[in-house]
Amino acid sequence: MLKEFKEFALKGNLVDLAVAFIIGAAFSGLVQSVVNDLIMPIVGFITGGVDFSEMYIQLSGEPQPTLEQARAAGATLAYGNFITLLINFLIVAWVLFLIIKAMNRMKKKQEAAPPAPAEPTKEEVLPAEIRDLLAKQG
Repeated sequence: MLKEFKEFALKGNLVDLAVAFIIGAAFSGLVQSVVNDLIMPIVGFITGGVDFSEMYIQLSGEPQPTLEQARAAGATLAYGNFITLLINFLIVAWVLFLIIKAMNRMKKKQEAAPPAPAEPTKEEVLPAEIRDLLAKQG
């Protein structure tokens, strides 16, 4: 049973999955930084400084000035957070699309290159040499 577990744990696919998970976690942090530090300030500038995270509709209770207070007062639709997460998703999807597109392009270039012709074996070279010698004598 221990041998089977070792084979399972060290299979190439499982190790590849673990590496992909770790890279994905690091990539997630990178994308979050791109979104929060680069994209959202530009979106905020374009929209006149609108902060999506504070966009909400208070459904019950006294009207409140902040999202936290509105949530404490009653039912609140915080649609601004949804907009932020949607932008995050679209950026991640776009970056992954570009990466996969680049990988597919490199893969096609590798497939398009014809393989180098194999060197002839001794069985092919010797008869050709004999033929050439006989042609010179005759």
